[in-house]
Amino acid sequence: MEAFVTEAFALLGVGLLFIGLRSYVRISTVGWKGLQADDYLMWVAAIAYSAETALAYSVGAYWRGLANNGMTDEERELLDPSSEEFMLRVNGSKTQVAGWSVYTFLLWVIKAAMCTFYLRLTEGLEFRNRIYIGFGLIFSTWVAVLLSILLGCRPLHKNWQIYPDPGNFCQPAISKIDIFVTVVLNVLTDLYLLSIPIPMLWRASLKPAKKAGLILLFSGGIFVTMAGILRCVLILTDPVNGAQQAGSWAVRETFVAVVTSNLPMVFPLVHRWGKPIIGSIRTFTSTAGKMSGMSRSGDPKPGAFRLEDKNPRRGMGPRSVNPITEFTMNGSEEYIVDPQNKEGQVRRQDGDSNGSDTDVDGGRPNGGILKQTSLQVTEIRKSRTNMGSQDDVRNIGDYYLVEQARRSAETPRRDNTNGGSKKAKRSSANFGLGWKN
Repeated sequence: MEAFVTEAFALLGVGLLFIGLRSYVRISTVGWKGLQADDYLMWVAAIAYSAETALAYSVGAYWRGLANNGMTDEERELLDPSSEEFMLRVNGSKTQVAGWSVYTFLLWVIKAAMCTFYLRLTEGLEFRNRIYIGFGLIFSTWVAVLLSILLGCRPLHKNWQIYPDPGNFCQPAISKIDIFVTVVLNVLTDLYLLSIPIPMLWRASLKPAKKAGLILLFSGGIFVTMAGILRCVLILTDPVNGAQQAGSWAVRETFVAVVTSNLPMVFPLVHRWGKPIIGSIRTFTSTAGKMSGMSRSGDPKPGAFRLEDKNPRRGMGPRSVNPITEFTMNGSEEYIVDPQNKEGQVRRQDGDSNGSDTDVDGGRPNGGILKQTSLQVTEIRKSRTNMGSQDDVRNIGDYYLVEQARRSAETPRRDNTNGGSKKAKRSSANFGLGWKN
């Protein structure tokens, strides 16, 4: 009994905390005047949840888990109406009727709050008609459940009758009519409420991970349905301790309903509060990993520290007075052959802006242009889809360089048929070594 009391009030505290956080988020966002019907319904749910927990506590603390069930006909006949046990069983049965009524009221108020929240969420969308149908379904099913609890056993006082045996329908702790009507209509309304946000989120243009997280966030009704079915099974399989089981699982089921229904509004606040903590943990983990990976054979001994050279040019000599700018290892040179040069001297024109000419031996005596290209293969792994810049085009890998060299070598040299200047272009891809013809 002490374990259940601790559990029941701990769950109550957590549930009320979620309702309080939801109210804080809403008030800080829209103010007191901006609160909607679902916010007020959740306050009503908080009152009903507190009353349900108090009733479940009284079943075990005051009435010792007793009701008008779990007795043989002989025990019923011999039980003295003035005895303490008789009083405990009568009051326990009355508490069961009140507990069923508050339990169903709480669940259906939460359903109405969720439906109202969906109404705000889908303003201007095509899902509003489905939400209006949901309101009608919630109200009609709640009336049906309440009538089954209050009118399933007539007259009403037979719900706490001891002798003669009033029958299963008049034993509220294990009444099959209460159990089946409540479970079936509870599951039906939960599944219908799930059909409202999930299709909307499924059609949304979101990343798969975010979409799955939101669907899971709005699918809390599944856990409520599972808790309700489990509660039903446990009560039916243990008719002797059914009264205590009913109170215990009613508290657990409604706790799950309270938390899951407030989680979509509370989650952004929890994420914002927890983001600095998570960021600090990630930073600490990353730093620790880098420090552990810096171990080298030349590390100082324990208790010592390393003196690092802050001059990155130490040992590289003095800076050049005339530094070379735009130095490349894969540049090209053009050799211009002067047709008046009978000795075959060639003037090399570098690719700089001043256009200086340099005489080079070994040119074509007939005149023309001889282009010398030196290619250097550099292995850089890049995606083909990201080759947008000129630098990327120059360094996209050896495959394209080899292909370019092969195609250039296969291109026939075109000669000038009029005896004028002759142009010949050759490319060499000998992996960093210049080639001259």
